Formats: sequence, structure tokens, C-alpha cells
Amino acid sequence: MNFDIKTEQLSDDAYVISLAGEVDLYTAPEFKQQLLEVIGQGGKEVVVDFSNTTFIDSTTLGVLVGGVKRLRSNDGQLSLVCSDRNITKIFEITGLDRVFTIYPTRDEAVSKVGTTGNNPPA
Repeated sequence: MNFDIKTEQLSDDAYVISLAGEVDLYTAPEFKQQLLEVIGQGGKEVVVDFSNTTFIDSTTLGVLVGGVKRLRSNDGQLSLVCSDRNITKIFEITGLDRVFTIYPTRDEAVSKVGTTGNNPPA
């Protein structure tokens, strides 16, 4: 099974979770655990990077929807990085392209972190 997951902390409340390989019924629970851990550690702006992902299924979509619900209840945001047409098409078909902001590159997604206006003034 070809799957890898890496998490990078950008700031106190911003994280990038990079997924590689196939994210499916068998690997999605590991992704879910990582996502919940990041949110539990105070993550409010989470970028999920699908740049090296070759396949996702409905289980993956369920993890993402669960994550966005948790984050929104904490004034957070989940955005995605995806340039693979086959994967972005899944988000379009399901209407989830209107739920998530999808960036074509990791750099573009990371450059938007902290600029959403969700964070109240200190």
C-alpha cells in the first residue's frame, strides 16, 4: 500500500498536512487521526496538501467534511492543495469545491494562511 502523511506546523495555529499516495478506506483513518490531532493542538488554519496524492475516495471526503465542521465551530478554516484534475473533479462533482478553497500549489495556499480575517484582533 502506497501512502504517506507528513504534518508541518507553520505557526501556533496553522498546519499543513501533506498526503502522498492513495487516501482511501484503509488509509483515511490515519489521515483522520492526524487531522483531529492538529485541531486538538489548536490548529485553526489547516491546509491539506493533495499534491502527491494519486487517489481519494468517499472516506477521504468524509474526513475532510468532519474536519471542516470542527474547524468552523472554532472559527477555523480548512483549505486544500490539489492540481490533479481527476481529484479536483471529485470535489466539483460532489459540490465540495464550494465548501473548500482549493489552491493549485502549496505555496499559494500557505501564502493565504493568516489572511482570511477569521482571527480576531489580539
